[in-house]
Amino acid sequence: MLIVHVHVKVKPEHVEAFVAATRANAAASLEEPGILRFDVVQEEGAPDRFVLVEVYRTADDPARHKATAHYQTWRDAVEPMMAEPRRSTKYGEVFPTDDRGWRA
Repeated sequence: MLIVHVHVKVKPEHVEAFVAATRANAAASLEEPGILRFDVVQEEGAPDRFVLVEVYRTADDPARHKATAHYQTWRDAVEPMMAEPRRSTKYGEVFPTDDRGWRA
């Protein structure tokens, strides 16, 4: 299992458009067999900052995700909305230790 936190800072004037595009991408991502969770959270007190929490079954699944049309559409749509380049951090699970615990 691989957990990825993607940190995003959006230009303030694009927050609503970013949220709409990211919700659509997250919903489509949850239809992928390799994705267990795809959460989008917004920082309290800093509405232009987000973290995407992506939980993949295997280390190969992020590449499959990035090959999807919905991801590529999202990437191209939100790139000009970014106040700075997005960055990601990869994690391994500690608890829960099985797929069922990561499902909504």
